[in-house]
Amino acid sequence: MGIEDYGGGQTPRADVLVVTTNDVPGHQVTEVIGEVFGLTVRSRHLGSQIGAGLKSMVGGELKGLTKTLVETRNQAMERLVEQARTRGANAVLMMRFDVSEAADVGTEVCAYGTAAVISRT
Repeated sequence: MGIEDYGGGQTPRADVLVVTTNDVPGHQVTEVIGEVFGLTVRSRHLGSQIGAGLKSMVGGELKGLTKTLVETRNQAMERLVEQARTRGANAVLMMRFDVSEAADVGTEVCAYGTAAVISRT
């Protein structure tokens, strides 16, 4: 597995800019639309759970689970962007991820932030 299997983020020409900051240098917020989020819950594959259990006994990275979590975060981010776009935003400010267990059967990942309209100053 290459590094591309463990990353995420936006393409350089994304129509909805997502940042973890309160503002975007060189831009002004012209409208705050409000909170948006993207949510997904993924169950763990039985094979990866068994492999993770064995790997945890000897130590090291759980690559199968890492890859699954990256895919899950990327899906939550895509849903966040789609919700922002649908509501008329061209930016999401203060984006964060929240990860938690979902009823002991999977992992819940929520990407959330503030949808806004920004323009160059």
